Amino acid sequence: MVIIVGSGAGGGIIALELAKDNIPVTIIEKGSYIHSKDAFNHYDKYSEDVDLLTTTCIGGSTIVSMSNMVKALDGELYEYGINLKEEYEYVEKLINVHPLDDSHIGKGTQLFLDAGRELGLNTLKMPKAITEEKCIQCGKCAFGCPMDAKWSGKDFVDEAVKEGATLITEAEVTEIIADDDKVKGVKYRKNNVEEEIYSDKVILSAGAIGTSLILRSAGIEAGNEMFFDPFVSVGGYLKDINFNSEVQMAGLIVGRNFVLSPHFSSFLKGNMDDREVGDKDILSIMVKTADESKGFVDGEGDVVKINSINDIRYLAEGVATAGFVLEKCGVDPSTICSTVYRGAHPGGTAPIGKVVDSNQETKIKGLFVSDASVLPISPGKPPILTILALSKRLADYIKN
Repeated sequence: MVIIVGSGAGGGIIALELAKDNIPVTIIEKGSYIHSKDAFNHYDKYSEDVDLLTTTCIGGSTIVSMSNMVKALDGELYEYGINLKEEYEYVEKLINVHPLDDSHIGKGTQLFLDAGRELGLNTLKMPKAITEEKCIQCGKCAFGCPMDAKWSGKDFVDEAVKEGATLITEAEVTEIIADDDKVKGVKYRKNNVEEEIYSDKVILSAGAIGTSLILRSAGIEAGNEMFFDPFVSVGGYLKDINFNSEVQMAGLIVGRNFVLSPHFSSFLKGNMDDREVGDKDILSIMVKTADESKGFVDGEGDVVKINSINDIRYLAEGVATAGFVLEKCGVDPSTICSTVYRGAHPGGTAPIGKVVDSNQETKIKGLFVSDASVLPISPGKPPILTILALSKRLADYIKN
């Protein structure tokens, strides 16, 4: 049997791949089993010093993601002997990664695409795993899709269960059971009762923060460094653009040190005091950068973020470029403003080459990690596709 801790991008695909090959699998998920449309109720809370967007529920943070699917860190992973070409092809076909049809590119997104191209920026449609026939273009991607039109880790978990996998929800893994540097199983707490389950193969896919805390219980140094892909949303007034009801992040501009993508934020309204502004009057862009791994996870599971000069400089470059794009789109330049600095993709807490080897195995034989924890540096872009590819690779390794 294989124990998988977590049900996000990493845990879901491994569970499905193993279950399809009739390998007994038990998935242990800290959060509850929910309908996708209720995901917004399951965002995590951290200290007031950090604004970090993660969720604890079936599917993990994939359930509130935009289902953006871009490749990341190919060169960095290749240095460790990892070539994901075949895994990318497999995963992209499995979840039907593609740019959205024009029917699902809204007016605001089209303005973004046109402006980026007119300014000579590297502009394209965002590859996504969304089924247009199901999508009602409500703009609620980050709240949990009400129509289950976008892929999430929950989809793979549901399929794995149909193939015979066991799912245990609302159960927090508290400790790794190991003997003589070999994994024997895990301890977990459910309904205030501690349970033990045994296996010589355990895969941690509990997210960069949860995984690091579990690794520490086994005496493995993890979470002493981390990145979290910082971002802000920059936007302004464009009367009746109705961007808030479009499919979010359907376009992409790739800069040297940042990426831009159209992303609605209602928080911007509070910075436009001079006029009546409704959600329908805002056009905004997410600015995301790669950050240095200078943060860490403390003993309570809170994140401490330390910004470098480069982190700040790259974000400033992206914000300035977003301003030019917005003005080209027709946004009133006097209204352009920004949200607070936030993080979206925590990772790097158990990086390949330091905490795990190129097969994602720790120093404890049979104990593996497959989530954003293993990424060696910040991708500065959505990491889901890369995590899926790495996890497919790990599933094949375990089968063999």
